[in-house]
Amino acid sequence: MAPVIYPTTNLTATEQMCLDRGEGIYVFDSEGNRYIEGLAGLWCTSLGYSNTDVIDAITEQLNRLPFTHMFGGKTHDPAMQLAEKLRDIVPVEDAYFFFGNSGSDANDSHVKMLRYYFNAIGQPERRKIITRDRGYHGVTVAAGSLTSLPANLAHFDAPIEALSILRTHSPHYYTARKGNETEAQFVDRILDDLETQILEEGPETIAAMIMEPITGASGVIVPPDGYYEKLQAILRKYGILVWADEVITGFGRTGNDFGCTTMGIQPDLMTFAKQLSSAYFPISVAVIPGWMYEAMIEPSNQVGVFGHGYTYSGHPVACAAALKTLEVYERDNLFAHAAEVGEYLQAQLRERFADHPLVGEVRGKGLIAALELVSNKTTGASFEGAAAGGRAQKACERNGLILRAVAGNSVALCPPLIITRDQVDDMLNSLSRGLDETYEELKAAGLLAG
Repeated sequence: MAPVIYPTTNLTATEQMCLDRGEGIYVFDSEGNRYIEGLAGLWCTSLGYSNTDVIDAITEQLNRLPFTHMFGGKTHDPAMQLAEKLRDIVPVEDAYFFFGNSGSDANDSHVKMLRYYFNAIGQPERRKIITRDRGYHGVTVAAGSLTSLPANLAHFDAPIEALSILRTHSPHYYTARKGNETEAQFVDRILDDLETQILEEGPETIAAMIMEPITGASGVIVPPDGYYEKLQAILRKYGILVWADEVITGFGRTGNDFGCTTMGIQPDLMTFAKQLSSAYFPISVAVIPGWMYEAMIEPSNQVGVFGHGYTYSGHPVACAAALKTLEVYERDNLFAHAAEVGEYLQAQLRERFADHPLVGEVRGKGLIAALELVSNKTTGASFEGAAAGGRAQKACERNGLILRAVAGNSVALCPPLIITRDQVDDMLNSLSRGLDETYEELKAAGLLAG
């Protein structure tokens, strides 16, 4: 075993698959087995594998200027061009962009900039940030404290209280509804609780609320109709900024440019990574509105520097990769393609799996989806200890499909945006065989309820 500390891995079960190469929507392991990459790597390889346009742009930039930093007044054309391009497309007023390397560090940067901004305008008491149960926002210290998944918090002693992190309900109706609540009643209940929490904490102490338009690692949760409209009304009422974490949903994933567009969110702040460069080179962006940036200028002048930045902020090769990726999205009309094929995917998932004895709920938008696996279809009872999710993931791999078990007993799909209808059919055929095998395994193990 190589002396690697593997990320998000059971350290007693490492090196189970060694991937060797990729082509289109497929990856091949070191033994030559081919798999449909049904999660686009980690929700990120939107253009699939071996896209020569992006590879050539990276190679050209490596030959021209492989690195320069952006400290102390230095800049370069790819970073400036990327910022101008993003300003044309993001739904943030007079947007400014801080470049980083991962969604985690972008969310950390937002935490710092929020404090910087509210100090600058004389409201230092506005430090608290609201996050949601089952939210995922990264794994660095601040972003990891905003994350609410148990595995990401256990043993790490995240400084949640020190960072003034507040938690509110997950908007997952299927697992969090009470009794015979309708979706509308569920939305009203959890948002009434949120408003009560805001009033108890003191609205003047709360800076922002972070939200994934549609979640990823927590199981592709799509909030009910009306949720975001009512949520934003509450936040605006109390001057709390709306912070959209678009690390997974940004750039075509939901069939629109952004998840905010799909879900009707008007954000003040945004976070991007992953599909910004199709993951061909690490890059992230923390997006803030112009009025926030303007308030930060004079404090930086007083100190002599805006004292935040990474060696690789605005890395020229990363920016070149992102610019070319955005160009390919536009040239190939991939957001519209994702919408059309995504509609087909969602319909086929419901047609083929809604009645499967292992599936309690099918959910998703565009080219992101999940199946909730249950031990009893009538009651919706789950499995103890994520017994179904891991089995289903392995069974699908045996049938040539890589997906991911998330939130214990859900399996998620998030294929490259370039996937075709025929390839969706192939993917779902593999998923079907995998779920049937999983059902038989669980039945033989006596893990099905009722």
